[in-house]
Amino acid sequence: MASRISRTLVAMVATAGATLGVTLANPSPASAAMTICYNTSQAPSYASIANQAATIWNNATSNLTLTANCGTNLRIYQITGGGSYAVRTSLGNGRVYIDTQQAAQYSPLRIMTHEIGHILGLPDNYNGNCAILMSGGSAGTSCTNPYPSSAEASRVTSLFAGTRSATERGTDSGSTVFRDSWPAALAPVS
Repeated sequence: MASRISRTLVAMVATAGATLGVTLANPSPASAAMTICYNTSQAPSYASIANQAATIWNNATSNLTLTANCGTNLRIYQITGGGSYAVRTSLGNGRVYIDTQQAAQYSPLRIMTHEIGHILGLPDNYNGNCAILMSGGSAGTSCTNPYPSSAEASRVTSLFAGTRSATERGTDSGSTVFRDSWPAALAPVS
C-alpha cells in the first residue's frame, strides 16, 4: 500500500512539475517500477483526461508508472473523425488517437484508459461487459467504467515484470494497430 501511495505521489509531483516547466531527473520511485513517459502536446484538451487515465493505470499496477511530459514513449493525439485507436510500436511505446466525435458519445476517460491499455499490451475484448475495460465501445455509450479489471491489471503487471526500460523496448521491431474498439460515431440528427 505504501509503495502504491508513493508511486501515486511521485506521478502527481512529476505531473505538477511538468505543468510548471520543472523537469525531474528521475520521476520514478526507487522501486523496480517502469516509467513510461507520455506526451499530450498534440491533444491539449485531453491532457487532464490522460493524467486521470495514467493515475488509474499507476494505481492498478505494481511495477509501472506513467508520467506526463517527461519524454515521448507514448504520444497522445486529438483527431476528429475516423475513430479512436492506438498504435503500439512496442510494449510501452506508441501513439493513442482520441476522436473528438466519439469522445462526445462515449466516456472520454474510458476511451483514453482503454487505448493506453493497448500500449501496455492488452488486446481488445469485444464481450460487451462494462466491467472489462478492454471491451471498449461494445459495452455501449452508457458504460463509463475507466478501470481495468483485476485480470487486466495483473496482465499488464506481468508484461512489465522484465527489467528492460521503455526506451530499450522501443527498439523492438513491428507495430500493432488497434482500431474499431469504438463503433463509428452516430450521424447527427437533423
